[in-house]
Amino acid sequence: MVMDKRITAKTPWKDNMGDVPMNLDYFEGTMFEAVAEIAEKYPNNVAFDFMGKPTTYKKLIEQIQVCAKALKTIGIREGDKVTIAMPNCPQSIYLFYAVNLVGGIANMIHPLSAEKEIEFYLNESESVTAITLDQFYHKFEHIRHNTKVVNIVIASIKDELAQPIKAGYMMTEGLKIEKIPDDAPVIRWNEFMKLSRCCFYNYKIERKADDPAVILYSGGTTGTTKGIVLTNKNFNALGQQVIAANPMFRVGDKMLAAMPIFHGFGLGVCIHTMLSQGGRCILVPRFTPKSYAKDLIKNRCNFIAGVPTLYEALLRLPTMDGADLSCLKGVFSGGDSLSIELKKKFDKFLYDHKATIQVREGYGTTETVTACCLTPSHMYKEGSIGLPFPDTYIKIVEPDTDKELPYGEEGEILLAGPTVMKEYMNHKGETAQTLRTHKDGLTWVYTGDLGTMDEQGFVYFKGRAKRMIISSGYNVYPAQLENIIDSHQLVQMSCVIGVPDSYKMQKVKAFVKLVPGVEPNEETKQIIMDYCKKHIAKYAMPYDITFKEDMPKTLVGKVAYRVLEEEELSKMN
Repeated sequence: MVMDKRITAKTPWKDNMGDVPMNLDYFEGTMFEAVAEIAEKYPNNVAFDFMGKPTTYKKLIEQIQVCAKALKTIGIREGDKVTIAMPNCPQSIYLFYAVNLVGGIANMIHPLSAEKEIEFYLNESESVTAITLDQFYHKFEHIRHNTKVVNIVIASIKDELAQPIKAGYMMTEGLKIEKIPDDAPVIRWNEFMKLSRCCFYNYKIERKADDPAVILYSGGTTGTTKGIVLTNKNFNALGQQVIAANPMFRVGDKMLAAMPIFHGFGLGVCIHTMLSQGGRCILVPRFTPKSYAKDLIKNRCNFIAGVPTLYEALLRLPTMDGADLSCLKGVFSGGDSLSIELKKKFDKFLYDHKATIQVREGYGTTETVTACCLTPSHMYKEGSIGLPFPDTYIKIVEPDTDKELPYGEEGEILLAGPTVMKEYMNHKGETAQTLRTHKDGLTWVYTGDLGTMDEQGFVYFKGRAKRMIISSGYNVYPAQLENIIDSHQLVQMSCVIGVPDSYKMQKVKAFVKLVPGVEPNEETKQIIMDYCKKHIAKYAMPYDITFKEDMPKTLVGKVAYRVLEEEELSKMN
């Protein structure tokens, strides 16, 4: 018998955390208004640092207002979509909130996207204006005539740098940027901001909490790229939930904002949560594990967030030797499964570097902005992704149904709460398939992910349904096999895929990146295969292991398993 409280009870944070409420009173204004309210309380606090240059909350609001007036001057009206293709830099922050202030919708895309991808994003969103950096101008110019974009605004990193750093930038990175023609049909950032002087009418548009505010992109459960429409309340609620689940947070605490602004994790947690709750962002426009480590140590950050591959890389950096990480209050992992072995290694790494906390895994989807579930700071269960945030519900059902399963039984993970998206843009059919209202009155996101829940409400992620391998009628979950392979001392990282097979339907293949110094030979392969035989059921055993010098990565740092699948298919054809 399934207990009714599984559906009707909210997250058990209060029971397990003591000082974390299960219910929150949510801010009912816009994203800009949430930040402006903080700026009124703490005008002289630093909102963000960029390459060593601090900006106060007072200055942040002033720049957002100037930017908003400029947007109004070039014709942005309520409901217009504005594409922001920028890294984590001051201009992208000003723009994000300025678009919100004038009633527009921010269409967030990766600046390194290919030309055809940019064209798709601009057309899919029906953007009327695009803002990007000088180094990406030519990509936009090449496809501009195929879109409805009227204005392209070009910013430059150098404009926001302190003078000594600016000189160095122009001597190095600046030299690599292809020159933009003097007569290019664009508006330069400084000229754009000066246009604010021409705005003599009201540029502030009244918007409601449930109005659309942001478009992020995701493959959803079908793997087809779609624009996910998110509201002001989605982002503001996330900010309040994240802080409620981290009672150790104090106003002025620093977050290393290296996760990209076009991604829900980077935008929702690293940027908006901090700025709407009084935190301080350390903006990182482009990072490597080495530069990430440098920024972490130099700025004495209190909170960091990253994908598992980043933490794997930090373990091996000589620059981390002897580093004092006692400043850390929270280390969050998301975007991909954190293997049990990597968690153990990184927890020991934190302990050895004077940190008093452990890495905490989160779970979520872009359909709920980002994280909606997090491991409590004091209570860890091996293999669990934690508890739902306050006011967030999670239940496990038979895939693609509303039939709830008993505790411990595996099924599809469903999510409900204040961060659930408004819709997939221009995809009514898929919206209806993903968002379904049940008899309990809640609208549930069908994630397509597989998992279980225990009696205390802890959730266990078992794998993405679309990554499931079916071999000889058996279900094989790549994430589980990767956990096992990663635990071998010779393995740094692995990725498991299904390869088409006429007899088994699919057979299992593993790709392995070895620990530096280990020879990728037949002897090494046999050692790992023998280890697998001891820990993996016969039906799930990899038929082969291929060694890789490095794993292909997605734009947000996840292992790009689809690339490996495509490579294998091309060999077979």
